[in-house]
Amino acid sequence: MTPNAALLVVDMQNDFMPGGALAVPRGHEIVEPINRLAQRFANVVLTQDWHCPGHASFASSHPGRQVYETIDAFYGPQILWPDHCVMGSHGAALHPDLDIRHAGLILRKGYHKAVDSYSAFLEADRETRTGLDGWLSSRGITEVVVCGLATDFCVGWTACDGRHFGLTVKVIEEASRAIDLDGSMARAHRNMAVAGANFVTISQLIG
Repeated sequence: MTPNAALLVVDMQNDFMPGGALAVPRGHEIVEPINRLAQRFANVVLTQDWHCPGHASFASSHPGRQVYETIDAFYGPQILWPDHCVMGSHGAALHPDLDIRHAGLILRKGYHKAVDSYSAFLEADRETRTGLDGWLSSRGITEVVVCGLATDFCVGWTACDGRHFGLTVKVIEEASRAIDLDGSMARAHRNMAVAGANFVTISQLIG
């Protein structure tokens, strides 16, 4: 790949794998293709959900509320999730078979207790930056290729925000998996298309 492109590998963590606290169906299937894909990129970023105990996005933090219920947070609608990816836990660790030793950055998001962060660029308040845009800009990167978990949440929000920051964005769906909660996959596809993200296959990308 060209030196101005980066691969963003989103949230390939134990809690999002089968048997995890917030399992994404067939999430384990994309570990091997992501490993192969990453070898074609000089610039790779790995992201991790990194929640503090008692995070505002956890249903357990809201007595009387149920998992997957939506509440009105100060920044807008917030789905309540099972406790997951608690900082320093086994569930928050990257999948043990993910083998991308040359990754230049591990970016942790969602560690502010009061606000969620699906996107690798902006927290859910849509104001607080993670710093990823600056890291990419300082390296002259103008294109990002996004894959990982889950297509309809963290991958989709990351793709849309990549466009917000003026980057060319390509999404590899065969190297991503979705939760598809109450039509979330259809919404994510629509939002990514409107933002101007492109959907590509691995073969289209690297031949």
